[in-house]
This record gives sequence, structure tokens and C-alpha cells, in this order.
Amino acid sequence: MPNTPSWQPKSAWTITALLTGLSTINFLDKIVLGMVAVPLMAEMHLSPAQFGFVAGSFFWLFSTSTVLVGFLSNRVPTRWILLAMGASWALLQIPQAFATSASALLLCRVVLGAAEGPSFPVSVHSLFKWFPDHMRSLPVAVINQGAVAGMVLAGLLIPAISQRWGWRTNFFVLAVVGALWCALWLAFGREGSLDVMRRTPHEPASAGAAAAPLPYRRILTDASVLSVFLLGFVAYWLLGQTITWLPTYLEKGLGFGSVASGRLFALVIAFAAPVNIGLSALSQRMLRQGATSREARARLTSVLMIAGALLFFAMAAIDLTPMQKVFCYAVAAALSTFCLTLAPAMLAEMVPLAQRGSVIAINTAVASLGAAIGPALIGRIVESYAPTGAHAYEIAIAVTAALLVVAALVALRWLHPERSLHTRGEATAPLTA
Repeated sequence: MPNTPSWQPKSAWTITALLTGLSTINFLDKIVLGMVAVPLMAEMHLSPAQFGFVAGSFFWLFSTSTVLVGFLSNRVPTRWILLAMGASWALLQIPQAFATSASALLLCRVVLGAAEGPSFPVSVHSLFKWFPDHMRSLPVAVINQGAVAGMVLAGLLIPAISQRWGWRTNFFVLAVVGALWCALWLAFGREGSLDVMRRTPHEPASAGAAAAPLPYRRILTDASVLSVFLLGFVAYWLLGQTITWLPTYLEKGLGFGSVASGRLFALVIAFAAPVNIGLSALSQRMLRQGATSREARARLTSVLMIAGALLFFAMAAIDLTPMQKVFCYAVAAALSTFCLTLAPAMLAEMVPLAQRGSVIAINTAVASLGAAIGPALIGRIVESYAPTGAHAYEIAIAVTAALLVVAALVALRWLHPERSLHTRGEATAPLTA
């Protein structure tokens, strides 16, 4: 494929498909521990607080590696960075399969988290080399559906594999899947060329290669950038809660069997896919019709996050049936995590091209702290309120809901992508097709 400075739809969507596959593997790796929590905790004699601590350890070095590799991606082709990550993930599944103690498992999860941390920002940075600014929301949403696919597959397959061959077998399966992806990426993965093309009249100045780099202190103290970081933090907090504790909540809190819990978990996650794609298409349509990024991205994601938080509050405050609670969780999670799709596009508007990879990585690093802290805190809440049954989990869910409301209100007040551009003295233009 020639590396010419023009948009190549077929190649762009091929790369999107491969990166979606990588995202699927990434989330299979994340969710597997939560899906085997019940037999693992029984075999290793772990309390909920101890398990939450081990699960959260995945994100301890997630942030550090994300930032380091994010800066590296400004200089090294993303094709090779992504290949190195995919290969390391596959290899790191093996020691997890043989772990016999909580400390050994914790060490494996910390190292794997460091290897997987840069996945999303580097994937998005790679993707943005194939799509112009006004077309980026939908392909990012597609990549995010890899996360949905990973969690759906986890819900459907991991309980069945565990039931028939034991929970450790799942890690061997993940090693094979990772190796297959590496082979496909070697064959078809390429580096995009749109970063060097001439900016069209419809592209904002920040999308072109000519924008001069800015001091990171100036970028990282911008109110809009900080608002995006906060949205990501609470969304990852919710993500950590979902992948670590939702399977256990369904089984121990709401009384579903292990296989039924896996299927319901898959349905909850699958529900997010059409919601995410539909809302991404809505955002792009608003941009094409002349809406500002503030309206089509910042306000949209903030209002949806508040709506999701209200549904989470309802789970704790209203007497609902188990299935009604599952439905509320599905809708609330889909709406509240939509910001993860639009955050990279908003940041790409606000920072120079030469710093895009590193700033998106810093955003992911800050956001992932939510997933590092959340599971451990939720484990303590569940343990403290254990006599209340399902309500113990719902108290933790309500804490998450409160964080979502705070972040959304901050974004409604201070997230102004266009204002950030004006602060830097750059001209802005409507984002149209």
C-alpha cells in the first residue's frame, strides 16, 4: 500500500478492524479475572477486599507505561509499538495460568497492566493517521466496540470454559488468540499518512501539521483538557467496577447462577454497542450540520453521563426486581462511558499534532487511575456492608454515580474545545463534512 497523503477508505477501515480486534483482546485480558472471581477466590482463599486489591493492581503501572509509550508514539511508528504490545500480552498469559498464590497473581497483573496500558491511546493515535478530524468519532466508536465484543465474549465463553476445563484454561486460550492477532497485524498493519496531508478548509487549525508545539504545562493546566481528564477518570472508575464486580454482583448479589450471570453480563455489555455507535453517528451528524464541538461532543457526553448516574441511583433507592436492576445497569453504563469515544477527538482538536499521541496517552493514564482505585474501594464497601446482601453492591454503585454527576457538571461548566483554541490564538472553523 503506498504511503500517499490522501484518504484511503479501504485501508483506513482495514486498520480500524485490526485495531478493534486488538481492543477485543485487551478487554478479554482485563475482564478474565472478574469472570473467574468466584472459583479463584475460593481456591486462593481471598476476601472481597483482597480480591479487589489484586484486580485493581492491573492498573498500578497502567498510567506510567501509558505516558511513556505515548511520548514514544510521537517518534516511533505505531505499527511496531502495537505489534510489540500484542506479542507481550500473549506471552504474559502463561504465568497467570500457573499462578498459585495471590502475590504471584498480583505480580502478573501488574506487569500485564503495564504492557496493556498504552493500547487505547496508541491505537487512537494510529487511527487518526487514517481519518480526518470530522470523521473520527465513528471509527473510534468502532474501536471501542472491541471492548464491548471482548466483554461479551468473556461473559459467554469464560464461564463455559471454566466449568468444563477449569478457570486457568482461559489464560492459555488468550495466549493463542493474542498470537493470532500478531500474525494478522504483521500481514496487514500499516502506518497512515493523513498527518502529512494539506489541511482542507473545513479542518480546524489544530488538525494540521503546522501548529507549533506548546509547553506541556500550558496544555495540562487548560480547563478544557482537565475536564476531559476528569470525565475519563470517572468513566474508567465505572469500567473497573463493571469488569471486576458486575459478574459477582449478578451471582452473589442478585442470585443468578454462574452461567446465567455470564450471559447477563454479556447482555449488559452488548447493549452498549448500538448505543455507542448510534450516539457517535449523532455527534458526527451534529458536526456536519454546523454544531460546535462544545455542543456535539462536550455537552452531549455530559448530559448522557448525568442520565446514566440517575439510573445508577435508582438501583439503590428504588425497590426493583433483579432483571430491572440488570436493565438499569446496562443503560446507565452505556450512557456514562460514551465519553471515552469522544474524548480523543476533543483532545486532538485542542493540541498540536506533534503532541497528540502523548496528550491522548496522558489522558488515558489519568483516566485509568479510576480503574486502579475503584475496584479496591468497592471491595471494601462490599465487605463492610456484606450483611445487607445485594444492597452492599448498590451502595458502591451509588458512590460511582455521585462521581459521574460531579464530572459531568464540571465538563458542562468548563469544557470548551473552541475556547481552548482561541486561548492559543488559533483560528477555528466549523467541523463539516
